[in-house]
Amino acid sequence: MRILRSDSIAVLRDEKCRRSLGRYFGILEDNKTARFLASKTFEADYAEDDDDKTLWRTHATLTNEFLKFLNDLDNRVLTLSDERRPRRSYLDLKIELARRMMRSCHFCFRACGVDRSAGAKGYCKCGNVTVVSTAFDHWGEEPELVPSGTIFTCGCTLTCLHCQNYSISQWGEEGTQLEPEKLAGIVERLRGMGCRNANLVGGDPTPWLEAWLEAFKAVKVNVPVVWNSNAYYSEDAANLLSGFADVYLLDFKYGPGNCAERISNAPRYWEVCTRNHLIAKKHGELIIRVLVLPEHLECCTKPILQWIAENLGTDTRVNIMFQYRPEWRSAEVPELGRRLTGEERRRAIELAGEASLQNYIT
Repeated sequence: MRILRSDSIAVLRDEKCRRSLGRYFGILEDNKTARFLASKTFEADYAEDDDDKTLWRTHATLTNEFLKFLNDLDNRVLTLSDERRPRRSYLDLKIELARRMMRSCHFCFRACGVDRSAGAKGYCKCGNVTVVSTAFDHWGEEPELVPSGTIFTCGCTLTCLHCQNYSISQWGEEGTQLEPEKLAGIVERLRGMGCRNANLVGGDPTPWLEAWLEAFKAVKVNVPVVWNSNAYYSEDAANLLSGFADVYLLDFKYGPGNCAERISNAPRYWEVCTRNHLIAKKHGELIIRVLVLPEHLECCTKPILQWIAENLGTDTRVNIMFQYRPEWRSAEVPELGRRLTGEERRRAIELAGEASLQNYIT
């Protein structure tokens, strides 16, 4: 049995972290209910032959009502035992909408429109059966997550030339095809091993959102869902995540210039990323990862940290990451051919101070 890192124990008493991730800690301590479990008991009145627009309108109404329902659960006005299992639930509605999205795929911002339900593949090269690279108890994540029940799926919606997980994100390995029931079994096994959460990661988990929704319909344990993503997903995907993800562990990679398109082939990245962070703030709790890149302090790190402070709050949990190392095709980007200097690390911390961020780690 591995011994917990000292910071993963200390964080349980960290007031700043607990304030920003209070509901997450409540699920860990079994005082609150994971969103996916609550969504199974929340009735959804819809018909399977309703058209897409009708289903999305129903979903939007239920999403607003679900926030109140969750608040009542948190404040013990209601308990799950008081609720009968509905014929159709809020989670069922999400699954139905996700299945329809598979027929003209637009889970990510690219909206390739291919029929993945028939096996077609778009930009991410993901098909209709989830492919898992590895699943294990991860001891290298943020202290509040450790040990984290990470499930790495293959494929990604970005092509970051410096990707450190390129064998997973760019299909350098075959992985293992798993149906939703098997994914549910992995989640329960990792929770049973003492993992604090179900950390859905990749690559990026976005292409597999439909399978994850189906998988958690079968999960019976109370475990917080951590959506570990590059944040380059569509608004429809963001809406499906609302009421499902407990913690949004989102990358914030680039500033508002052209860096995202030049390095990761991500048009309109700033627009998409900021929108999805705002939605995450409304419907869950946030941990934001900011990977500091060489020579990108002023164009990327600075505007990112300022935007977070001004739009999400100075108490937002932020991980300013100094782990960059040249990988994969980074040689194609001249400034990315080296690690950070000490001055760049110092400047990043200085920028966090200038933005008045109060709850960041490095």
